[in-house]
Amino acid sequence: MLKEGMTKLDACREWVREFNAIPQSLIVKAYMGDNIDDITEITPVSIGNYVWSNEYQGQYEIIKINREKGTATINIDGKNKKVDIDDLSNEFDDFLPMWGTMWTFGDSCDEHWLEEKENRQIMADCGFRIYETEELGYLFGIDGAGYDFYEQHWLPLYEARGLHWHDENA
Repeated sequence: MLKEGMTKLDACREWVREFNAIPQSLIVKAYMGDNIDDITEITPVSIGNYVWSNEYQGQYEIIKINREKGTATINIDGKNKKVDIDDLSNEFDDFLPMWGTMWTFGDSCDEHWLEEKENRQIMADCGFRIYETEELGYLFGIDGAGYDFYEQHWLPLYEARGLHWHDENA
């Protein structure tokens, strides 16, 4: 895919164009209601997420994560508390992301990459919410609007994915 003179942004745009864009309205028709059990959100917790803490019985923002120790730091009434990551679950405003389009990867290499738990974490850290379905495999979306998705999500994912389809001199 490398083309002489292709910038990182150009290469990233080409990569994203290969994804399958799915209107969220179709996801709602396919999975909401009686089929709600056929879609599972598997987004790992990330810094900045609001989470439910079983230990503290409340919703708090994650301000730091130590993956090696399996702990997260949450702020409770102005005090930082370390908790086990497994104690936390994401608390989002809605079951599906805010943006009206969701995607599946267009290439099986990307799909296989996402099978690894640490890669799902990378994707979540880039601001994506991730779901799994039997019919579509992995499905992902962005819980945001009103800013540049390439700058905030797609380019960080391209870089974290380790892709180098751009010309370093461009």
